[in-house]
Amino acid sequence: MSTKITTRFLILSDTHGFDIQKNIGFPLSLPLPRVDVVLHCGDLTQVGGLSEYSKAIRMLGSTDAELKLVIAGNHDLELDPNYDPDEPDEHEKALSLWTGPEAIQAGITYQTEGTRSFTLKNGSKFTIYASPFQPEFGDWAFGYRHSEDRFSIEAAAGCTSIAEYPVPEGVDIMMTHGPPYGILDHVGDGRPLGCKNLLRAVRRAKPLMHCFGHIHEGYGVHNERWKDGSKSTRRDEAPNVVVSAVNTDLAGQISQTFSLDDGTLMVNAALQTGPSQWRNAPWLVELQLPRAWWQWQG
Repeated sequence: MSTKITTRFLILSDTHGFDIQKNIGFPLSLPLPRVDVVLHCGDLTQVGGLSEYSKAIRMLGSTDAELKLVIAGNHDLELDPNYDPDEPDEHEKALSLWTGPEAIQAGITYQTEGTRSFTLKNGSKFTIYASPFQPEFGDWAFGYRHSEDRFSIEAAAGCTSIAEYPVPEGVDIMMTHGPPYGILDHVGDGRPLGCKNLLRAVRRAKPLMHCFGHIHEGYGVHNERWKDGSKSTRRDEAPNVVVSAVNTDLAGQISQTFSLDDGTLMVNAALQTGPSQWRNAPWLVELQLPRAWWQWQG
């Protein structure tokens, strides 16, 4: 019996108020493929608002998956409890919506910062670290200073650790709103806007996959092979991953297979390409995940 189980992920980010019923002609359209897990990496809305959150919940409810994991992004203002401390009720209303009956009916699990473990019906298991934070970016939510490290207890020289939920060793997947520095994070003028401290944490943890958004121009996939030559100690065999775009004529050209024996699959899934334009496609990732212990008992 193989120690790995193929598990299908649909990954998207930066949908910014996309209405799957009304915004026709974009790759994010029905029918979407049936998957095991949906990951939404934040920026569900343009500037928050309960009606916009409800729209995002309906959109995610139209996807067919056993598990749907969602984090906020810097545009989802009320979901940051520190964005407007004078209006705590607005945060509570927004959080209640994402953890209440409407979201539960849609199959959504809303994640704040931290690590959780899941076992799926197909027999696979995984741990996932999630964080909606990114380096301060204008007057938006979930920001931190560039000199602050949210992701590691031991910060780099010149930085201060503020990590309440550091990235753990051995995590299978990381889902953050912002990208790591230098990886799928370049804007139009060529500047990288990712986080150096996040990059340090990803390099340390070496997850199978790290997905994010935030930088729309950085959309794409990349197999980051760690230059120190070290491998994750939990990889007893070289896992392969198949990646393709969804609902686009480019799907056949974009479909790629990577070997992750010494690397991490990086996925920037930002869909928005301009005002009222979502021309980037969600990513479909077939990942080899560990088999749950109870599968060995049968």
